[in-house]
Amino acid sequence: MPSRRISGRLRSISGVTFCRRRQCVHVRRTRRCASTQFNAQWLNPEAGSRLPVKSVLVIGISRDTTARRVYEDTMVAQLAARGVKAQPSYRSLPDDGPATQPAIERAVRDAGADAVLISRTVSVTNEVRVSPGMVMGPPGGFGWGGFYGYYHGMWSSAYAIPPSVYTVQNVVVDTRLFDARDFMVLWSGSSTTTPMSSMQKTIADFVTSLVTALAGAKAI
Repeated sequence: MPSRRISGRLRSISGVTFCRRRQCVHVRRTRRCASTQFNAQWLNPEAGSRLPVKSVLVIGISRDTTARRVYEDTMVAQLAARGVKAQPSYRSLPDDGPATQPAIERAVRDAGADAVLISRTVSVTNEVRVSPGMVMGPPGGFGWGGFYGYYHGMWSSAYAIPPSVYTVQNVVVDTRLFDARDFMVLWSGSSTTTPMSSMQKTIADFVTSLVTALAGAKAI
């Protein structure tokens, strides 16, 4: 699940107004928000009556224990809001590495789950973007009075905004929903999330999109 933090990703100006002699130019740039989009989804045509699932054990695969717990708790809460019983796996499975098959099967039984939802980060890439600059001069008719009038008018009323360069991070996450009886894959999805500076907000955005996708596929 997405948990990478970003520093200096985007410099944002909420609104700046440049004025000179009745000419005002307002430049507005909005801050980028976390966003999650699904690149692909697959629903097992043989799932049949196994869907929608009613009880889920949520597993986040991450060596960042805080990110894992935030993800699992957030997913449990959002599933519960849709009437799906869910439990986080961190209560029964280790934080420092993969659990054994018997341990996973025991955790599923103890949770009374009929499905297991697993999310893991596949890749993290950095994308460099450039916002073009802008040059603003005087309004039409400004600077009459010969060459020097025009020359001085241009200097006194021209503004330049340099281009800005920023980096956007993209986190690709693979998520799969398994049946708890024989661990058949019922649904799978690949998503890309552009994080915010807050890990909690980024994960909440990802979970909301994931739950919406599961509901749209009638998997929950």
